Amino acid sequence: MAPPVAYVRPGSTGLLAAALTVAALGCGAQAPPRAGAASGADTAALSPSARAFLATLSAGQRADATFPFADPGRTQWAYVPQARSGVPLKAMNAEQRAAAFALLGSGLSERGTRQARGIIELEGILGELEGLVSRVVLRRDPGLYFTSVFTGTGGAHPWGWRFEGHHLSVNVTELGPHGQLVAPVFMGANPARVPSGPKAGHRLLAAEEDQAFALLGMLDAGQRARATIAAETYGDIVTKSVPKVDPMAFAGLPAAEMTAGQQGQLRRLLDVYAGRMADSSARRQLRRIDEAGFARLHFAWAGAHRPGSPHYYRIHGPTVLVEYDNSQNGANHIHTVWRDLENDFGGDLLRKHYAQQPHRP
Repeated sequence: MAPPVAYVRPGSTGLLAAALTVAALGCGAQAPPRAGAASGADTAALSPSARAFLATLSAGQRADATFPFADPGRTQWAYVPQARSGVPLKAMNAEQRAAAFALLGSGLSERGTRQARGIIELEGILGELEGLVSRVVLRRDPGLYFTSVFTGTGGAHPWGWRFEGHHLSVNVTELGPHGQLVAPVFMGANPARVPSGPKAGHRLLAAEEDQAFALLGMLDAGQRARATIAAETYGDIVTKSVPKVDPMAFAGLPAAEMTAGQQGQLRRLLDVYAGRMADSSARRQLRRIDEAGFARLHFAWAGAHRPGSPHYYRIHGPTVLVEYDNSQNGANHIHTVWRDLENDFGGDLLRKHYAQQPHRP
């Protein structure tokens, strides 16, 4: 664990840099280690980035960071401030943090990794806006982003990892011959548009909003009425943080009833979300969407048809659900999520893997 250093009020060094030099004050809101942590020997199947991350940790940190793949906590994810398992950034030294971000970058694209870092930075900005930075223990703390690794029995596949904190949850399952599965992926932004300070006007999730309004603007009056499923938003994403999304009825405007230009814009919007993942994972997701029938995707909208007022949309198909909500804090607080309706946390691919690969009980 990094040696304690004095708390530094964010200034010219930047909010994120300052927050990540905070002393390891008992790991803040870290949850206590759970029983049954994975053995340090169960790492044979891990990727180089995962092994490198674990190698930087002390024995105590490794015990906090590693869990058996079968641990029920693997599918318990959250995007609100709360106690979490794993090792937080604030308990890591510079080498360990670099290794944690390298692991994150093995599941996300370069753009996705930049967005994740931006979410962590926004946590410090939110603390400034809420006037909390002078407190010794922060509720809005960029150091409270946790890394957990879930190792397979005997060091075999499957295994996985999670990088998570407020407004960020990246869940990756590694299935050997069946590839890498990056889902669910949650990213949020509060404030969606920074109102003041050095980063005034910054919009971390601008494309998620702008590309959707561009598609809405391309629809004629009848299509827009068909796409609009509610006059008001639901106050958040509908599926919250359930481990598995229950079957949902399709609603809104099907892609089959869009023009070629509108379908092209829907693809661009979908690419915004898929493009957060590592390239190989994104390609597999988009290929599955096409194989299931791109025309079967539905675009649904709720709330205002103009920026600056509460609005919500989703893209729903046989294999995928994307949700976006900007309702809270005067429509300046975005939540977004990508759900793989078949393979979240491994799902059907995991069952296929177990059917084909022998595993010790």
